[in-house]
Amino acid sequence: DNFAADRAAGDAVVAAYPGIAESVRANRAFLARVVRFLAAEAGITQFLDIGTGIPAADNTHEVAQAVTPAARVVYVDYDPVVLQHARVLLTSTAPGTIDYIDADLREPAVILGAAARTLDFTRPVAVMLIAVMHLITDADDPYGIVGQLKAAMAPGSYLALSQVASDIETEQVAEARRRYNSLARETQRHRTQAEVTSFFDGLVLVDPGVVPVQRWRPDSDLTASAKSTMWGGVARR
Repeated sequence: DNFAADRAAGDAVVAAYPGIAESVRANRAFLARVVRFLAAEAGITQFLDIGTGIPAADNTHEVAQAVTPAARVVYVDYDPVVLQHARVLLTSTAPGTIDYIDADLREPAVILGAAARTLDFTRPVAVMLIAVMHLITDADDPYGIVGQLKAAMAPGSYLALSQVASDIETEQVAEARRRYNSLARETQRHRTQAEVTSFFDGLVLVDPGVVPVQRWRPDSDLTASAKSTMWGGVARR
């Protein structure tokens, strides 16, 4: 599910930071734990997953609908390859609902308008920004984008977010970013723990706050002992 250009960029990043595969897996496990928490403990039945990526294991709707079969999930991406895979591979349980939106995170008003076909924004919604904000540079006003999404969230809603850190394994990750930026269409902007925490301004962080993704409510010592260069957190409005 990739092209030669993807492989070239990926190989360059792996050469600079060999631990990226473990970091990506830790982030994927974080997604599953977050959705399970939101569905099982927080009672969330609506999810807006922005920056879906090509489907893998434990997709948002699979985890949510395993808890609440009637859960509604809207996936958003602007990559036609991602959307084609999603429409083929991601299927809902009978009482649940899935929708797909072809849209760019840089246009939150477009996303919110389209998502309202499926989600009721007068009720709590979980907005998922998993491993996507590091693709939003400062020129794109990342905090303004997240602010618009937060403003649309009803009380009781949650924001879940993870992104590549600039202050974990700093030198290796910085070199990986330089190589990626020289080869890929997107430009990455890594952020410190404090910068990631700022995305949650105005919300109440769920314990343990903004931490390396493998340390967010790990389900085992093995999970907690993984390595990653991703900050992650969840907060409630």
